[in-house]
Amino acid sequence: MGRHKLREERRSVRGTLFLVLGMLGPGLIAALADNDAGGVISYAVTGAKFGIGLFIPLTLLMALITYTVQEMAMRLGVVAKYGYNTLVKQKYGKGWMVYQLLSLAAENFITLMTEFIGMSAGLVILGLPMWAAVLIGMGLVLSIALFRGYAAKEKIAVGIGCLNIVFIVIACMTKPDWGAVAGAFAAWSVPAGEQGSVLWYIIALVGNAIAPWMIFYQNSAYLHKGSRKADLKKGRTDTVIGCVLQVVIAVFIILIGAALFGCVPHIENAGPSELIGALQEKFGFVPAMLFGIGLFDAGLLAAVTVSLSSSWSIAEAFGWSKSLDDTIAKAPKFYGVYFGSVIAAAGVVMVPGLPLNHLAVLVQVISGVLMTPILVFLTLLTSRRDVMGEYRNTLFQKIKAWAVVAVLGGVSVLSFATLL
Repeated sequence: MGRHKLREERRSVRGTLFLVLGMLGPGLIAALADNDAGGVISYAVTGAKFGIGLFIPLTLLMALITYTVQEMAMRLGVVAKYGYNTLVKQKYGKGWMVYQLLSLAAENFITLMTEFIGMSAGLVILGLPMWAAVLIGMGLVLSIALFRGYAAKEKIAVGIGCLNIVFIVIACMTKPDWGAVAGAFAAWSVPAGEQGSVLWYIIALVGNAIAPWMIFYQNSAYLHKGSRKADLKKGRTDTVIGCVLQVVIAVFIILIGAALFGCVPHIENAGPSELIGALQEKFGFVPAMLFGIGLFDAGLLAAVTVSLSSSWSIAEAFGWSKSLDDTIAKAPKFYGVYFGSVIAAAGVVMVPGLPLNHLAVLVQVISGVLMTPILVFLTLLTSRRDVMGEYRNTLFQKIKAWAVVAVLGGVSVLSFATLL
């Protein structure tokens, strides 16, 4: 009787696990890809520069903002059955669509550069030369597009995203002071002498939480996945799991950086190799190697999703075939954008002397600035009865969305103020 009950419990656990895994898809991919190579470097630099204090509580709060935005992107794709760009053009004019498309293309290209910076740094620690590391990263990103069908590409991306868990392992290996972590929630503080630069990193934190490509990717992915209105609950579950995991992993990356607090002079001007080197010097080769692998994994997932968001958006704007179920022969322009952007970004990264860490933080700031108008139109579209019908934003959802717009608008103003 006891064995029978145990078998039933195991089947129940397996059934629940398969049910949860079946719900995971674009929401998880978009959120975990937000912890891209640039984001990982930015979080680690933030921890190394400011320690545990202020940024861990702020990072966890970002899940509320991320979910608000990503849920609207998901719901728009599932209900409206049109892509974001098409709806902006239909409802608000071609000019706004062109502006958002150009903004996305520019931001995505800079983001792709940071992905290759991170991926190459992750392989260099294993002894590969820079050029070989970049070529390997580029080859893997391009090869994923060759898998047949959307479902296969999604499963590969989910698998890559789950490897983010390596950052939790590394953080535990650095033996963080959990009492200090708990204390950070009771008394937020900034290290003496760093008050002047903290604003820049807060702006970068918000920019990293919600990047423009996330909206385009998740909206297009759910649309091309063929999700229906009956799948909205699964979509929300997928999205909330992704948003929670994203900030939790980001906190552990900050803890890794905090373990290097004071170890790397002028950390914002160093490269990811300096971060890995400092980690190796203080904690040994294994944590440094794992960080390099995690950085490569983060860059790989983000490079795929960022490139797809560009390809989907540009193909949609020009009316090209854009289904991941199509072969390269059936959608040559769609895949051409994908391959071209990846190859170009990898080529630029080979230029010597780039301020790598500063670029990684800068791209998060740019994301925050470009995000505001995109989010305004996303909120307007998901609030329209003629687009969403009964699934349009409720009053509470409108309040949340416009509050996020206000936060991003404030971040944009602060960004310009710090640059003047």
